[in-house]
Amino acid sequence: MSEPPARSDSQAGLRDERLGRVLTTRAIVLAGLVVVLVAAGTLWLLLALFGAGTPADQAQLEVFRATGNVVLGAGGAVALVLAARRQRLGELELRRKEQELAQRDHAQKHVEQVASDNAAHQRRLAEDARVDAAERRITELYTKAADQLGSDKTPIRLAGLYALERLAQNTPDQRQTIVNLLCAYLRLPYALPTGPKPGSDAGELELEVRKTAQRILADHLYPGNAPGVTRPEFWPGIALNLTGAVLCHFDFRGCRVGNVRFGRARFAGWTRFEDVEFTGYAIFGGSTFDTSANFVRARFHGRALFRGTTFRSNAMFDDAVFSDEALFGGARMIDGVPHPDGAVFGGRVSFAAATFERDVVLEHARVADDAADHVWPSGARPTRTEQT
Repeated sequence: MSEPPARSDSQAGLRDERLGRVLTTRAIVLAGLVVVLVAAGTLWLLLALFGAGTPADQAQLEVFRATGNVVLGAGGAVALVLAARRQRLGELELRRKEQELAQRDHAQKHVEQVASDNAAHQRRLAEDARVDAAERRITELYTKAADQLGSDKTPIRLAGLYALERLAQNTPDQRQTIVNLLCAYLRLPYALPTGPKPGSDAGELELEVRKTAQRILADHLYPGNAPGVTRPEFWPGIALNLTGAVLCHFDFRGCRVGNVRFGRARFAGWTRFEDVEFTGYAIFGGSTFDTSANFVRARFHGRALFRGTTFRSNAMFDDAVFSDEALFGGARMIDGVPHPDGAVFGGRVSFAAATFERDVVLEHARVADDAADHVWPSGARPTRTEQT
């Protein structure tokens, strides 16, 4: 909308420029000489006609003098008009040049903006292509490793586990998904080997694969023991779902994990949870510990649910910290009907120096030997003890 006035001013400037070319220096000098000659001739003529000095001559001279003043004034006015004209011409020329510069600047900015937009578009296309390629590669690696876990050959299954571990370490946003896959593998039905020759049957070979999966989880959920320094191999914020899994010699010492589900899991062999930090809830309801269960100095930030858990040997919770409810017994509501559901302790129970910031429930819990050297939480103990 602003371009038509600019063209009009440009056309006016061209007209004034042509007029300026007509009023050259030579023309102005010649015009000045003509004015001087006319003035000299007029003066000579006046002196010749009215130079006698009579009153009538003086009166006529006054009239001519007044007329001359008028003419001089008119000439001055003409000179002012010409000067104003030249001033206007200069202003228009300056404006024209400014407009040309502004148009060139605008065109240059437009070209630069177009180039910048094209470059940004190319960068976006390149980034999208890079992301797509990376996602395709991750998907291919994940799919291949998952297929390897389904192999009937132990070395291939182990290779799949190590491939998943490497993929999770290099792609943090895929860690929980890969952990879910490892947990799903450990939840698959499995019978512990009972053959007379360990390592000779498929059960022993599968046990080696499962121990490798357990070790991968424990290694990457261990933040390290240096104060204020976290191991680069640590995977933070991971949740575990090992409901119903068979876990053999489960060693989780010093790990830090979010929500965990071990309900109905079987812990074959010794189990070590000392110094573990459960940042979310911890569900162990209905699980079975075949031998000792070590929860010394464990920290439970969320609810700790051990209702219906069976400890066939010693259960050690010395120096453990429970920041929320610790339920080792009580009654669960099933279809509106309360069902007693207490933990079963087959060996010595110790809560020495354990800290409970909320309620600890041991109602309906059972112990194999009530006369054993148990250490119960201060002010709480099982309300019913029976031989198991």
